[in-house]
Amino acid sequence: MPQTILILNGPNLNLLGQREPEIYGHETLDDVARACTELAQGLGLETDLRQSNHEGQLIDWIHAARETAAGIILNPGGLTHTSVVLLDALNVYDGPVIEVHVSQIHKREAFRHHSYVSLRADAVLAGFGVQGYMLATRHMGHLLAR
Repeated sequence: MPQTILILNGPNLNLLGQREPEIYGHETLDDVARACTELAQGLGLETDLRQSNHEGQLIDWIHAARETAAGIILNPGGLTHTSVVLLDALNVYDGPVIEVHVSQIHKREAFRHHSYVSLRADAVLAGFGVQGYMLATRHMGHLLAR
């Protein structure tokens, strides 16, 4: 049975491709799901892509991932800069975690420069557009093959 990568997306990422396309681009979360699934299959992995606008739902999925996912790719959206409880949930997860941001958060408003999630992440990708998800999927394959 192939290992599963859980790809979690936080608030407002359901609007990817519609919200501020000059920052986030025109690709949708469905486009991301298709590309990551195809790439993961080539690596002998499966993907489970989910999105929620609710912090508690993301935490529940991270808790469940302790039993179901070999690794987590997480774009926490705006929760990146505010959510200590998301960090706490990730800290009880034993597998690798890769943080992804479509935009280059360090070139944006000062409040976006700090990430609680980065304190737990094994790798961080920012500013690659939706290509960051594919880079994260490929790197997750490398981490899981070790």
